[in-house]
Amino acid sequence: MKNSPGIPPGVGTVHLIAVCGTGMGALAAALKEMGYGVTGSDANVYPPMSTFLADRGIVVNQGFDTSHLAYGPDLVIVGNAVKKDNPEAIYALEAGLPYCSMPQAVNHFLAGDRQTLVVCGTHGKTTTASMAAWLLASAGCDPSFMIGGIVSNFSSNYRVGNGPYMVIEGDEYDTAFFDKGAKLLHYRPDVVIWTGAEFDHADIFDDIEQIRSVFRAYFLQMRPDQTLVAYGADAAADLLLAGLGCRVQTYGTREEDHWRIAAESSTPGKNGFSLFCREKWFGWFEMAPAGAHNRLNAGASAAAAASLGLSAGQISEGLQSFAGVRRRQEIRGVVGGVTVIDDFAHHPTAVRETIAAIRSAYPQGRLIGVFEPRTNTSMRNVFQQIYPDCFDNADLICIRTASLLHKVPEGQRFSSSLLAADLQKKGKDAHCFDDTGKIVDFVADAAAAGDVVLVMSNGGFDNIHERLLEALKHPPEPGL
Repeated sequence: MKNSPGIPPGVGTVHLIAVCGTGMGALAAALKEMGYGVTGSDANVYPPMSTFLADRGIVVNQGFDTSHLAYGPDLVIVGNAVKKDNPEAIYALEAGLPYCSMPQAVNHFLAGDRQTLVVCGTHGKTTTASMAAWLLASAGCDPSFMIGGIVSNFSSNYRVGNGPYMVIEGDEYDTAFFDKGAKLLHYRPDVVIWTGAEFDHADIFDDIEQIRSVFRAYFLQMRPDQTLVAYGADAAADLLLAGLGCRVQTYGTREEDHWRIAAESSTPGKNGFSLFCREKWFGWFEMAPAGAHNRLNAGASAAAAASLGLSAGQISEGLQSFAGVRRRQEIRGVVGGVTVIDDFAHHPTAVRETIAAIRSAYPQGRLIGVFEPRTNTSMRNVFQQIYPDCFDNADLICIRTASLLHKVPEGQRFSSSLLAADLQKKGKDAHCFDDTGKIVDFVADAAAAGDVVLVMSNGGFDNIHERLLEALKHPPEPGL
């Protein structure tokens, strides 16, 4: 390498390698909105991201080729998906072009001098960050944000505001081929929300201790004038929060938590709770997203918002009008009385909590759970023995054989058929399918008015939601 990653002064033009990723595309759009000249390239350029970028006047090149950098951009931003043998990355390094990672760019261009709220942890980052961003926006603070999901209130996963605040979803995944540290470590926070740590990202972490070490390193660099809002009931909270130099406020349902969630009430469309601050009642809050995990997410975002000066009334108004996050308990349609819901759940804890949340929101009728193991972790057998205990609140369960299983070493592969068999041993009506179309046919035939179909996957799942809704519109004729 002829140069080290960094951002020079006076940047006017920027090229993004692997621009069609969700985060990279949002960053490209934000930079364009801020007045920079932006180009990009990717191996696969297709809708909706290609349309998203084209609508914003961003030139995107198909494939990776050194000619895309011939104009000499002032800065090259290298996406996490880029390998070290990528021809554009090689050219940028050998030609001495300034380059950096996506989190470096987000921190430099978007966070800048703004007061920054970073949300990190294994679970709930996207929803909690979305709640926090909307609380600030609904209170008139005009925040900026960069979040790993589409915030329904904004119909976007990014925003360049004119206000003093920036909300960032801080990911523990590694940064780039030239920087194997966590993305999270690049963000300079004023307030941090930590939702806890469980084992995930089995492709880059060996165990839970490695993940905890990332968070501990981040917390240790925080200053006395910075605030950490941390999930107090995490198994390693006492260890990770000990001896920090920043202000630490725990949240949760324990008596000793600084921010305590209590007196919950859940009815369809209204998930309510009381929030206490140091045993003093702070307020009663209601929101649409269901589940105990969303009460925790809301409590954390409320605590962070309060630390930034928002009143209980402003927080209450914001939570009441919070429209959620796409692919988090998102109703995709209702046909013949059958409700089809999409959710991003894939980690065992997320699967369990999401099913429980939907069960509480829809107490009548059957809950049909459809699960596709697709992440690098869920396709590995690390959680093989744990998943069977995550579907207790589902009445009928359909498990898809992982379509990307060939990417996992044979001895480490997750078995969907074994999961279905283990669920059957527990007395559950569970089935395994090797084809998405077979799931569509099975569910369309089995579902009846009043049932809820909860589809859980972090991918597109072969457009199963629309296919299922279409199949429900045209049920098979009796006897056929």
